Amino acid sequence: MPDSTRATRILTGIDSRSWEHPADRAALNALRKIPGFDEVLRKLFGMFGERQVRLAFLANAVRVSETQHPRLHEMWADVGRTLDAPAEYPLYVTQNPTYNAAALGMEKPFVMVHSEMVKDFEEAELRFVLGHELGHVMSGHQLYTTMLMLLLGLARGNFSLLGLAALPVVLALLEWSRKAELSCDRAGLLAVQAPEPGLRTMLQFAGGTFSETNLAAFVEQAEEYRESSDLTDQVFKVLNLLWVTHPFPVIRVAEMRTWFESGAYERIMAGEYRRRGEPDTPYRDDVEEAARSYKESAKETFGQAADAAKKVVDSFRSGFNRP
Repeated sequence: MPDSTRATRILTGIDSRSWEHPADRAALNALRKIPGFDEVLRKLFGMFGERQVRLAFLANAVRVSETQHPRLHEMWADVGRTLDAPAEYPLYVTQNPTYNAAALGMEKPFVMVHSEMVKDFEEAELRFVLGHELGHVMSGHQLYTTMLMLLLGLARGNFSLLGLAALPVVLALLEWSRKAELSCDRAGLLAVQAPEPGLRTMLQFAGGTFSETNLAAFVEQAEEYRESSDLTDQVFKVLNLLWVTHPFPVIRVAEMRTWFESGAYERIMAGEYRRRGEPDTPYRDDVEEAARSYKESAKETFGQAADAAKKVVDSFRSGFNRP
């Protein structure tokens, strides 16, 4: 029986920009332009040094090795080989009854996985999660993720040392975080090299189980969510996401399917991807492309809301003018 934790193709020298979602780059570019962003960043570094952050996050965790979670250790090593990671990064399992994982650290990145996920997930889905987190590290996301977690921790404790200046930074970090998740879902797909494990992982996150739920029905549910254009629905879609770090699982399912259908995954698997160290000239329009994609995405969302609003107004006028 084939080992589902092992991929069939090593993506030698792959650059993270090969899988990064344009909206991820656009949101990060916008984040860096926020007034006060540098000041908040400097204050955070002053309050929490690298060593202190690592100790805070790792106080209740087990470092994965050949003798500690050996199956996970082998899988993590193989994911690193598949995505040709430029270095080896520590992996930890922390006792937590929820499904989550994170890439953290400021100068020295590391990855943490919740114990519940290690216990419940099948090997292919767990490999997808590990590839997703390695994608964060290779894209350099962990610094901003760590900042966001620290800021959210301060906010929850009503410990407003950073003042109102931090609010736009937090909101912008949350927006970027949601887009970064879409990028790293693609890295997870490349690590497992099949679409189903990523989709099944989202089903698990949404409350599904391997034995009592149906993936095809969940995909249909994702399409229903994406296509809803009622004015109230559109408003609630925006408001529901405002303070969360991750897009809803159904959104991530739709985004993964769109990426597959675009042919981008197949091109990467055929060897057509950007490699680390390649000159930037062919990609000098990256920023413009990212901003354009982000603008189009926002236009589509609010355009649907505007269309719905117009229908409401037209209906009202029709009823008002009826003799």
